Amino acid sequence: MNAPGCSVEQRFYQALRDGALPRTARHLSPQQAGLGGPALAELFEAQVLSRQLDLHARRLAARGEVFYTIGSSGHEGLAAVAAALRPTDPAFMHYRDAAFFIQRSRQLPGSTPTWDLLLSFVAAAEDPIAGGRHKVLGSKPLNIPPQTSTIASQLPKAVGAATSLGLWRRLGGAGRWPADSVVMCSFGDASFNHSTAQGAVNASAWTAFRGVPMPLLWVCEDNGLGISVPTPAGWIEASVRARPAMRYFACDGLDLLDTYQTAAAAVQHARRHRQPAFLHLRCVRLFGHAGADAEQAYLSGAQIAANEARDPLLYSAGLLLQHGVLNAEQIRALYDDVGERVRRVAEDAIRRPKLRGAAQVMASIVPPPRPGRARADAELPPPLAQPAPMARLINHALDRLLVRYPHLVLAGEDIGRKGGVYGVTLRLQAKHGAHRVIDTLLDEQSILGLGIGLAHNDLLPMPEIQFLAYLHNAEDQLRGEAATLPFFSRGQFTNPMVVRIAGLAYQKGFGGHFHNDNAIAVLRDIPGLLVACPSNGADAVGLLQEAVRLADEEQRVVVFLEPIALYHCRDLHAPDDGLWCYTDPGPAHRIERGEFGVHGDGQDLAIVTYGNGVYLSRQAAPELQRRGLELRIVDLRWLTGIDHDALYRVVRGCRRVLIVDECRRSGSLSEELMAELCARGLGARRLRRLTAEDSFIALGPAATSTLPSTADIVAAALAMAGIRRRRERAS
Repeated sequence: MNAPGCSVEQRFYQALRDGALPRTARHLSPQQAGLGGPALAELFEAQVLSRQLDLHARRLAARGEVFYTIGSSGHEGLAAVAAALRPTDPAFMHYRDAAFFIQRSRQLPGSTPTWDLLLSFVAAAEDPIAGGRHKVLGSKPLNIPPQTSTIASQLPKAVGAATSLGLWRRLGGAGRWPADSVVMCSFGDASFNHSTAQGAVNASAWTAFRGVPMPLLWVCEDNGLGISVPTPAGWIEASVRARPAMRYFACDGLDLLDTYQTAAAAVQHARRHRQPAFLHLRCVRLFGHAGADAEQAYLSGAQIAANEARDPLLYSAGLLLQHGVLNAEQIRALYDDVGERVRRVAEDAIRRPKLRGAAQVMASIVPPPRPGRARADAELPPPLAQPAPMARLINHALDRLLVRYPHLVLAGEDIGRKGGVYGVTLRLQAKHGAHRVIDTLLDEQSILGLGIGLAHNDLLPMPEIQFLAYLHNAEDQLRGEAATLPFFSRGQFTNPMVVRIAGLAYQKGFGGHFHNDNAIAVLRDIPGLLVACPSNGADAVGLLQEAVRLADEEQRVVVFLEPIALYHCRDLHAPDDGLWCYTDPGPAHRIERGEFGVHGDGQDLAIVTYGNGVYLSRQAAPELQRRGLELRIVDLRWLTGIDHDALYRVVRGCRRVLIVDECRRSGSLSEELMAELCARGLGARRLRRLTAEDSFIALGPAATSTLPSTADIVAAALAMAGIRRRRERAS
């Protein structure tokens, strides 16, 4: 009697026996709604299977066979939304959409949703989507990328995916989905309030308002609760109805016929007008938020009973009886037969192997390679005739890459007509078009989501974040979406891209920590993410061209971190010496991961550094050499996935190693370098690190006071060599 969902199930049986099934408000017939009787029965069966999976998942959890339960009970009306869409329409789904998944599976012969979902529930290694890494709803054949416990993080990439459909038309090609597809994205009423959701919904309307195609169906599943916090009545409608360039639709999610008819109209609007439609689906949440949630703590017994009386299965059974599709005995038999099938299949699923060991878990962090799509016959712009600073060389490399990769798309704030804050993308939009160099709205979550969604549909995106400090409000798009997609899909889904970020410190003209930011720890902490950081223009070209190849051929997500202070730097030691201008190395030049830049072969001191640290160390070199120190400066170039064995081989012949890290002492790359070199036998007395202080960056003359300087490098190197101490004794 205390089994999960017992009271809901008892109410269902009792209502069937008594014939006391609730009536829907609209009184539509199946024919009026655009459904026949058999189709209505099919939708009900999808609802029943979703419910029985929910109930049995909780039973298995009590036996220790299921490890995460968050169910779809009360949201089974999503089966009708699936029926209104095509199986080729990509779906970025809410975690309560098992009925949608089941109904879509019926649209693809040979699908086995019961088996597939149970394998996911029990974390079996044979789970066809995540391979046992999480309970997710997803399927490559069904065009459903996997989502876990998302709090609106899937919405920005849905905007990107919808944008991709129009972009492919402009490019004259085709992606993974038919050109007339509609992108579906569902979420809860509580998630709607998240800044990510608000930004994405706004971005979809903003884009459509500008006349850009946006065939997107938003589905807000409004059950009135955000775990325990009620959603104010009327809030969703009031927040959405008046938005420009987006049409609002509402339906009773407990009524399959109303839901299907309204969803079909919303889909037709999005498909025909290429504008977003917002489907507000009112539903109910049964059994609490998740397996560990006891709703008795915040809902009264009367409230729980009222919710259970609104069970969508009761309303669907009533429709079947009312329209003579099935009788009560047939409905009960269907319900029981599905339950028995779930129990039988579950006993097989729990015996399937689980993931064992780190290697199996990590096997899909790195996506599989694919054939590259660069145009071998592309007529590329000739290399620059004269040495140039980094910004100019990056601009020319981007121009070349846009020609070489016809599916490459740049996107970011101010990158088009303005050419970027620092002129790095100057004239690229005029040459390649506004559809390939896209001026976006001011929202970093939407910019990264745009990139992820474009990549879902086989475009090669290069989103730009204007300043590193602006990344931090959007970094979960990289951590929770971009990098995890191959992990949770066994490499079946990927979103390769190159994210350009202007960052680090030392720049003059702009001030304060919003434009000078030396915090990169979050980028180094994301499994599978690659981070490249050039110190000079030639390396910038080689790293950028390799980053694009990695995204195109190896499906990697790469962050290209560009040191702002070095964009227009020309001189190294004296005004007009031009020593920090470099010759364009050409289109074939690529700097692979693990390929360090090594300047000098001295054995007295190795300086290991990157970005601005390379420039400062090169500035310090003449003074150190004058003081008798023979140097070796090692430019890391790649800041993740460092080959520490190779680095040790480069520096082990040196008497001392100084790590110069322009980022903060706590959480900086220097910590990793120190630990790994020590672990390989480099004694602590031979090692030292020079870092920035654990501080934000100030304005004006104080801007560099917390950062390593050329003088600091000289002092640290001399102190390590004992030169200063010998001079003091001599005096």
